[in-house]
Amino acid sequence: MKNILLIDDDEIIQKILLKILQQKGYNAVFGVDGRDGLSKIDLMPYDLIITDIMMPYLNGFELIQEFKKHNNTKNAKLIVISSITHEASILDTLNVDIDLFIPKPIVIDHFIQEIQKLLD
Repeated sequence: MKNILLIDDDEIIQKILLKILQQKGYNAVFGVDGRDGLSKIDLMPYDLIITDIMMPYLNGFELIQEFKKHNNTKNAKLIVISSITHEASILDTLNVDIDLFIPKPIVIDHFIQEIQKLLD
């Protein structure tokens, strides 16, 4: 079973994505904001991290830097989701190493297909 860490401060997105990921057979854990997400990295090694960028306490850019340093997350695939579409170009400019940028609103079928591709 693949382990996924989902970090987003939007409660509706948390619930929907968590339910869908669990229905697809993934072990999904979620963080309600940047600080909470960071606290979850000691729980287990993760195969995939899905994070928003704009969140309280720690933003997605700060989280990504921390994930790259930690043994449980440094080899995980990384998806950034965001409603601010210009963040994709910011990520490119900053040379942030991610596997996929998905704009919100999320198209669930496409989202699941991309996750399956990354984890196969």
